[in-house]
Amino acid sequence: MKLDEILQKIEPIDESFRKKAMERNDNLLMPLRAMGRLHEISEQLAAIYRTLKPKMEKGAVFVMAGDHGVVEEGVSSFPQEVTGLMFNAFLNDLATVSVLGKLEGLDIILADIGSKFDPSNIKNFKNEFVAKKVVSGTRNFTREPAMTKEEAIRSIEAGIEITLKYIKEKKLDVVITGEMGIGNTTPSAAIGAVITGSRVEDMTGKGAGLNIEGVKRKIDVIKRGIEIHKPDPEDPIDILSKVGGAEIGAIAGIILAAAYSKIPAIIDGFISTAGALLAYKLNSDARGYMIAGHCSEEPGHIRMLNYLNIKPILNLNMRLGEGTGAVLALPIVKQAANMISNVATFEEAGIPK
Repeated sequence: MKLDEILQKIEPIDESFRKKAMERNDNLLMPLRAMGRLHEISEQLAAIYRTLKPKMEKGAVFVMAGDHGVVEEGVSSFPQEVTGLMFNAFLNDLATVSVLGKLEGLDIILADIGSKFDPSNIKNFKNEFVAKKVVSGTRNFTREPAMTKEEAIRSIEAGIEITLKYIKEKKLDVVITGEMGIGNTTPSAAIGAVITGSRVEDMTGKGAGLNIEGVKRKIDVIKRGIEIHKPDPEDPIDILSKVGGAEIGAIAGIILAAAYSKIPAIIDGFISTAGALLAYKLNSDARGYMIAGHCSEEPGHIRMLNYLNIKPILNLNMRLGEGTGAVLALPIVKQAANMISNVATFEEAGIPK
């Protein structure tokens, strides 16, 4: 399906079910709203699934991979080759998100959207791999736009296509966003600064481990890219093409596909939330399907979440990415669904309130 078609067919979550869920929660067999945030989460799930008995039985982590030309500017503490070298780890349950995800019964799906790695070298693997390369690494946005507008759109459509395929084939009722790409906190910070209007200094962190001088250099690189290209804050395709990344576009596609399919997307950290910002700008109704798994150590992440008006479930001082924070939040989201579905009300239990 083309991007425009998906955007036209996304429906907002059903607020009538949220209201019904609030009424049920207020009468559950416990002191009023004694389970705190779980009530809010369960009400959102009721509105997403259009039922007062939501269930989450089958989920998958979509790890979108891409490389970034801006790494030439010294914005990462790791060489670009690590992106491709990590493919084997994701596919054979050696990477953190694979290990955490398998414990939660999740399928792990790695998709190459924009890496420099040659996927024909992959022979044996346990998990799903999708070769859907839009670019072989983006271009250095301090010199030219990261992608053409056509490539940016194709990256989003790749995320949509992959996600819809697996939602249908595996009957998924929840998706989790993840990513792999050396240097990808730089385009994410650029996207976040442009959309939220935050200062680049407030949006930019150390990523995978930059020192103070490295962070200063990264801030300067992002400022130069924004100044050169002047991305339009109200045009997500313009932003993505000028200072973004292919895997970030694909993450936006995951979220849009989830919204189209009326299932929740649990958003991971800084890079995933950059994709969420793009999805929101493409269709504001997509926000209702987003659940923020956690707040990462990147300073700009909370600014992104505040812009989206989404509260993170966890804050564990994490900064890995891959989808790890969202996977850790999944059991809490499942318990929220379990609570509203199965805890009795005072009336059902025959106990006077």
